[in-house]
Amino acid sequence: MNSQIPAEIPFDGQEPAPHPTIRSLRELIDLVSGKSLKESDLLAPSGLAEILPFPFLALVGQTEMKVALLLTLINPAINGVLLLGPRGTGKTTAVRSLLDLLPQIERSACYYGCLPQDIEAGGMDAVCPDCARKYAEGLPLTVADRVRMVELPVNARMDDVVGGLDDRALVQERMRLKRGILAEADQNILYVDEINLLGDDIIDATLDAAAQGKYTVHRGPATATYNARFSLFGSMNPEEGGLRPQIMDRFGLRIIVRGLQDAQERLEAYKRVRIYTENPRLIIEQFKDETAQARQDIQAARRLLPQVELPANLALACIRVIQNLKIDSLRAEINLFEAARAYAAADGRNKVELNDVQAVAPMCLRLRRSSFITHYFQEQTAEDLEIDAALNSAQN
Repeated sequence: MNSQIPAEIPFDGQEPAPHPTIRSLRELIDLVSGKSLKESDLLAPSGLAEILPFPFLALVGQTEMKVALLLTLINPAINGVLLLGPRGTGKTTAVRSLLDLLPQIERSACYYGCLPQDIEAGGMDAVCPDCARKYAEGLPLTVADRVRMVELPVNARMDDVVGGLDDRALVQERMRLKRGILAEADQNILYVDEINLLGDDIIDATLDAAAQGKYTVHRGPATATYNARFSLFGSMNPEEGGLRPQIMDRFGLRIIVRGLQDAQERLEAYKRVRIYTENPRLIIEQFKDETAQARQDIQAARRLLPQVELPANLALACIRVIQNLKIDSLRAEINLFEAARAYAAADGRNKVELNDVQAVAPMCLRLRRSSFITHYFQEQTAEDLEIDAALNSAQN
């Protein structure tokens, strides 16, 4: 991932910094976090009403949050990320800023979602007749497409989420089902802001779809099954309520987002927000080269990821750490290993090292222990001992 990026933009008359060599995504994040913008950039409003996302790399500080979000783009097997923190710390902005960094994937070109791997797993009968014909003729079943971000609003209805009857078809006295948000999120990112405020029925439907990778909708005599293989991104303010353990366990990475502590960083964040408010195209242009570099690095890391190996001795050492922390969920090591592989791939290496594990372990292991479960197991152990004692005394 060696590359050159433009020098820093001078501020207060300072000379541009020399062109640094960037060796990894982490170094790119660190460098751009220290980039300063010119006071004159606050002028000349763009006058455009279109919505343009804030550049991801223009976010000041919050290195752990930025690294976590990029790792989930590199390796969807991490199973998403949850951002927890007070209002106004940039959680929602950070997620929505990923739009310009989303990687390319191979997406089915068929209405029914047929893929070459369906044929490899189940034969020609596993796909529709049109795709079976294309496959036999050597024609592609997929097209290159960018991963999209699908948002699930807190006020969504169940029919919005899983799908329901198509009103336009009903006008013509036909019964047809329309896709829901979960189906639209297939092979994409599903983002839920204020996820702790979602209704229980919506959470249950989302959990089922995330666990199975598909779901089935029944509406009278009409039935349809949709793929729902998505990475779940969520953000929440803990003071507004907690999150059910079932859905908390689904997030591979958990990031505590605190407000910026350094006064200079807060001032730089203000300047960038003001520039974005006055002229979003200008700040996007200021970070255009770094954004393009990060997008290339993410795609390169995704290609390298299948070759990244985790040494067995390092994996066993990690498992012992997890056991010492009294974390029961097997998802702890699954997500830890997948995040470490993504971290190594982002650095251009095909072997996980101890430093990779140490960098991602806090994100993967925090908020996984349950005082309730610990107390519950202690009570059950005490009860088992009591039963054994009673049986032994009865034999005597």
